[in-house]
Amino acid sequence: MHTFGIVIFSLVAAIWVFQAFRAIQGTKKLPWVKDFTPARDEECPSISLIFAARDEEEKLPTALATLAELDYPNLEIIAVDDRSVDATERILDDFAAAHPRFRVVHVSELPGGWLGKPHALQKAYEASTGEWLLFTDADVRFQRDVLRRAVHMAKQRGADHLTLIGDVEMHGFWETTLLTFFGMAFFLANDTYGVSDPNSRAYVGVGAFQLLRRSTYEAIGTHRRLAMEVVDDMKLGKLVKQGGFRSCVGIAQEFVALRWQSGVGNVIRGVTKNFFAAFGYSVAFAVVALGGMLLLNVAPFFAVFAGHGWIRIFAGIAVLAALCMHAGVDVINRVSPLYALTHPMGAILFCYMIARSVVVTLWQGGVTWRGTFYLLKELKRGVV
Repeated sequence: MHTFGIVIFSLVAAIWVFQAFRAIQGTKKLPWVKDFTPARDEECPSISLIFAARDEEEKLPTALATLAELDYPNLEIIAVDDRSVDATERILDDFAAAHPRFRVVHVSELPGGWLGKPHALQKAYEASTGEWLLFTDADVRFQRDVLRRAVHMAKQRGADHLTLIGDVEMHGFWETTLLTFFGMAFFLANDTYGVSDPNSRAYVGVGAFQLLRRSTYEAIGTHRRLAMEVVDDMKLGKLVKQGGFRSCVGIAQEFVALRWQSGVGNVIRGVTKNFFAAFGYSVAFAVVALGGMLLLNVAPFFAVFAGHGWIRIFAGIAVLAALCMHAGVDVINRVSPLYALTHPMGAILFCYMIARSVVVTLWQGGVTWRGTFYLLKELKRGVV
């Protein structure tokens, strides 16, 4: 048994050292928005900024205020009111009346075979005219010159699709513990560094900022290809890569910011529909991922104290590499790198989120999203 433990923890240590080295090398290749000067007027293609809103009365005013200040010469903003029952419709209509480059599309009914958000984004696209499309969310806040900088980045990188990783506001110990681990897991699981490599199958799509050529979007089938896809933002990036187009991931930090969910409880509830979907609704895949997550992120921290000899040494190497990785992501997220010390707690919370998503989805036989219930068998058929 002791020999088996040595083998296991030597493999865990090797994985973490490899990932840490890869992350150090890969992060150097990721472009940062702050490093790109704003494009001049004559270098700015027309952009249609698109988002869907449902019952967003609390966050909309702040986000809309930043949209009104965007410095970009060829911009139209198209918002879709997706069957809201609060003041969202009035807020959007009032904003459109005061800002000529802003338009509102109203959706009162959801047709069969569609999830609400993909359908709303499809309707916005059909009303748009831009050479480039920027898909975002209703609660995202932009800095004034981010579009000019993003266009410069996309052109320099030769990208048909550019997605930016921005700031997520984090308040309180437990929310920050969970979201910093989430950020680290996102970087590792999605091979963020390899997305720009045309020979890599890696893909990323961040819902807060996805800029892509209109011709590329149409070539991959628009959101009609994502009609029943819960993780539509990530799968948009997948379709781009599968279509043979050039994709790029950049770091935005404060240039693109949002308050995702208020409190750790809302974060957990908010991803209930997403996590099982991210595993293609495969129970086996989810169980293997849970086991791997616990082995890599929790077991070494226990083994450092409870293990002996080589087990403790290999566990210590794994812990050190994991803490370095976590601290690096904390710096990018502009929170204290001391939150790296919460690594195993964040991992346990993350595993709970996965397990909860699987159990709740199976128990209900589907998911509820934007006020509509969708059967699991229909969602499985819609996986991209």
